[in-house]
Amino acid sequence: MRIDAIPFSYDFALKHSALVLIDMQRDFMEAGGFGETLGNDVSLLQAIVPATRKALLAWRRAGGLVVHTREAHAADLSDCPAAKRNRGNPALRIGDVGPMGRILVAGEPGNQIIEALAPVAGEIVIDKPGKGAFYATGLHELLQRRGITHLLFGGVTTEVCVQTSMREANDRGYDSLLLEDCTESYFPAFKAATLEMVRAQGGIVGWTATSTALLAALDSTA
Repeated sequence: MRIDAIPFSYDFALKHSALVLIDMQRDFMEAGGFGETLGNDVSLLQAIVPATRKALLAWRRAGGLVVHTREAHAADLSDCPAAKRNRGNPALRIGDVGPMGRILVAGEPGNQIIEALAPVAGEIVIDKPGKGAFYATGLHELLQRRGITHLLFGGVTTEVCVQTSMREANDRGYDSLLLEDCTESYFPAFKAATLEMVRAQGGIVGWTATSTALLAALDSTA
């Protein structure tokens, strides 16, 4: 398949590709969640849900592998360094009780993926203790066993967990594409800068494209 992308066309085989949705969790996406308690406008993130859902459903229909990640820590916070928990001196820290349960703790209500994008049977769900999807998760080994070479990314936030995961993927030899309208930041300028960084210098980190371009590629083989 071929996607009309920047800086040039992105070629991939569906059977060797995965759609990776980063941290589409209630605590980041919904009013009353952790993201909002930090003073962020979560409506910016909610705006990408329709396009992301449409891309996810089309990818499922095509039979592609789906990976969901959640930023999640053990209940005892043994996998959460003090430097991360205290960063920014927030009023509510990781592990504290927030409006949706303990913040960024596995199994808590706020740690779940939003209903519109919830995983279905057979899809991979990765709980990651860091920003990147590959750090301390075993994701690379899971993908290697399935013969995956290409990753298409969406999720939040663009400049933090999404970009980190793409750079980790790049170092591990994956060809990665970021779906521009399926990723967002609380800071629009940060998203714009990240898109430019990813595709700069001939795609030094990867490619970017719209979900419409992905849908067109999937439709062409239907």
